[in-house]
Amino acid sequence: MKYLLDTHLLLWAAGQPGRLSSVARALLEDPASQLYFSAASLWEIAIKRGLGRDDFRADPRLLRRGLLDNGYGELPITSEHAVSLDALPPIHKDPFDRILVAQSMVEGITLLTIDPLVARYPGPVRQV
Repeated sequence: MKYLLDTHLLLWAAGQPGRLSSVARALLEDPASQLYFSAASLWEIAIKRGLGRDDFRADPRLLRRGLLDNGYGELPITSEHAVSLDALPPIHKDPFDRILVAQSMVEGITLLTIDPLVARYPGPVRQV
């Protein structure tokens, strides 16, 4: 199964694995899982780290390298993802979360999220 991880899930998996739920941990450790991260997550981390947010202290360059070294696939943002945003219902205003939802829908990859609001989107979104 293919999974796209939301930004907080990525940060927790990389730096605070104790915060992961048992369901999330099992999915991330399952050898059958194909794990992906989005360029949008690294963009979000870079921006919020630059703003001094305590929950975004990870160095996006080091995080990217670590994810790639651990077998994660990288999902770029395409124009198809961008134009798909207009089809999303107005459930969430966060542009980073919305592009992750659009990517999961376009690519047919299940988005794993810790956010109950994001989990309300239709399509391949799963709260863990």
